[in-house]
Amino acid sequence: MSIPAPHIRSFHPRRGRVTASQRDAIERLWPVYGIDVVSRRLDLAAVFDNDRPVVLEIGFGSGEATAEMAAADPATNLLAADVHTPGFGQLLGRVGALGLTHVRVVSGDAVELLRDMLAPGSLAGIRIYFPDPWPKTGHHKRRLVRTEFAALAASRLRSGGTMHLATDWLPYAQVMREVLAGEPALSKEFDGQATAQVQRPWNRPVTRYERAGLAKGHQVVDLVYRRS
Repeated sequence: MSIPAPHIRSFHPRRGRVTASQRDAIERLWPVYGIDVVSRRLDLAAVFDNDRPVVLEIGFGSGEATAEMAAADPATNLLAADVHTPGFGQLLGRVGALGLTHVRVVSGDAVELLRDMLAPGSLAGIRIYFPDPWPKTGHHKRRLVRTEFAALAASRLRSGGTMHLATDWLPYAQVMREVLAGEPALSKEFDGQATAQVQRPWNRPVTRYERAGLAKGHQVVDLVYRRS
């Protein structure tokens, strides 16, 4: 794998210095676990060599929480997508060390991945943990969770599939609620509750970003929606 420089539409890449160990992990493991976003439909059963349920995680950062969740759930295949080059190396290193053969690391724009590579009804779940809130008013158009994205993402979930979002930026949490409440394919309640907001599920580890937010006094909001 050459160091990726994908054309981003859903969010902006965070360039950073790639360490020697990260570069080594990319060079050794990308041919085994890596997928580049292209305009071609993925055969998920062929990619994972099985027909287990597939969950897509959009934006995995350092990959610490991603690897922990994958290790705890070997019966679920995981597509982990991001655009942060050092993060590829960090996650691939963890995937290799833990033998997480049910994980694939995706380089590129999540919108293009959903639109061009994943078939309708192909996903058991979508995870979006702590996406960039773009707090300045002029930057709101860069936020991932918008009406068009909600419709696209919901269409890729199978019936009963879930979309789980988390943020520590309360204004963005409210936007997420409004956007997803307007998507007719998603249930407006979860597990009998009148609201999609839930306590942090036991199987979502506290992320490094989340710990930093909590240290600043931020309130974390988890939202879970189910495809009808």
